[in-house]
Amino acid sequence: MSMYTPEQLARRDASVWTKVQAVLAPIQFLAFLISFGLVIRYLVTGEGYMIATVSVWIKIALLWAITITGMIWEKEIFGRWFMAPEFFWEDAGNALAMVMHNLYFLAVWLHWSPDAIMTLMLVAYCTYLINCAQFVYRGIQAGRQRRMMRSGSGQTGVVAH
Repeated sequence: MSMYTPEQLARRDASVWTKVQAVLAPIQFLAFLISFGLVIRYLVTGEGYMIATVSVWIKIALLWAITITGMIWEKEIFGRWFMAPEFFWEDAGNALAMVMHNLYFLAVWLHWSPDAIMTLMLVAYCTYLINCAQFVYRGIQAGRQRRMMRSGSGQTGVVAH
């Protein structure tokens, strides 16, 4: 079964937003790896809170950037800004990751301890990893679909989520 109709796949392949997502995704993953390491370092040693904090801000900013550009992409491909039926689970995962990451600001406002804030970020980063896996899986499936369609054996139905 296909993840995209032939028309959606053509729009996806032609969209500048697909390219933007392809650039932002690995940058965000690299920021995640660096920030994860810095947060763990702080929690283990008690050192480096400020650099860990800056890395969290960068990670949150990148998540916002990829979410906003992803919404533009989704509108262009599926005709909806968010929660298109074809992209429901990826969007649900993204929404959870966004909430968890942005709880950082609430935790700071509520004067949580630095350890509690950084522990919260580890939980937020787990939600990011789950959502990242959803998008990697979708990318692999879309690549398979594209190869099948080029070979002339593609189906045109959209996978129900």
